[in-house]
Amino acid sequence: MKTLNDLSGFCDHLVGKFGSPGDCTEDQKADEFRRIYLRDLPVNLRSLRAIATCLGIQLKGLETMPRNLRGYHEICDDRKCLYYRHDDTASGIQNTILHELREMMETMFVEAYPTYKPLRTSARHIAANRFASAVLLPEDEFRANVFKTGFDVIRLSRGYSKSCSQVLLRMGEVLRGRLFFYGSLYEPDDADGNDWAVTYWTGSNNDDADSNVYGLDGLFPRRGRKALAGSLIGLTVKTGRPHLVGRITLTDENEYFDGGLTALAQPLTGRSRQVEKVAMVALMIQDSHLFDTQIDKINPVKLERFHRHF
Repeated sequence: MKTLNDLSGFCDHLVGKFGSPGDCTEDQKADEFRRIYLRDLPVNLRSLRAIATCLGIQLKGLETMPRNLRGYHEICDDRKCLYYRHDDTASGIQNTILHELREMMETMFVEAYPTYKPLRTSARHIAANRFASAVLLPEDEFRANVFKTGFDVIRLSRGYSKSCSQVLLRMGEVLRGRLFFYGSLYEPDDADGNDWAVTYWTGSNNDDADSNVYGLDGLFPRRGRKALAGSLIGLTVKTGRPHLVGRITLTDENEYFDGGLTALAQPLTGRSRQVEKVAMVALMIQDSHLFDTQIDKINPVKLERFHRHF
């Protein structure tokens, strides 16, 4: 009989509680993982190493890693090995361990639920990312802190000791269906730092028709989109100061039109005081008060209005 000291036993447990693995969200899987294995332990590298040992999984840090890989795993004759980059950050190793555990689980789900059809490569990768983020950034607690900090990506990143990109993407997940939200992360796109482009972006899917503004062509930058000199990002990079646009009008209505968006861009500076990243978040104008805590803390340059661009 399988026990919870084996990863396949955990998969059996999920099937027994939720039925088909496809009917169990990544947050539900993560909640059960924390409840069973973490209990009152902090989610850190030490606790995750201990869990891997408990599950019979050998962790190995590699000096060199196959190109474009942060980690991978092997299962051979019930021997499970999980590899990660030796020189990665503690946060990166945590994410790799959880990501690879989730990918291992996908194969084991078939044994636990024979009619289950495993996710294909890209979908499996996305599910593993979501599972890792859900373990590291628990949904209810993290959502509460998003509101508490005024949607401050950089403050949340520092508080949780996680990358800005992971925090930003998790914000889109936990806010889905609750309110309109768009977020993006910009980084230098050339060696001299003259060009900046979107490296990560996310948005919440809200069924409210009044918030359905994604149909505006070109308004919301996707990955690879470069920032313009006079844009919110361009001004933030140029001055090194956070910037707030009070209203981004979406139509050609008169100046008294009460719709639109508001957006806030905050730079992340390194030890040299050079801007390394810029995190931008946008909300509907009626939700602008949700930025207040962040605004009070970072004191951004305030711009009155943009029209159909950031």
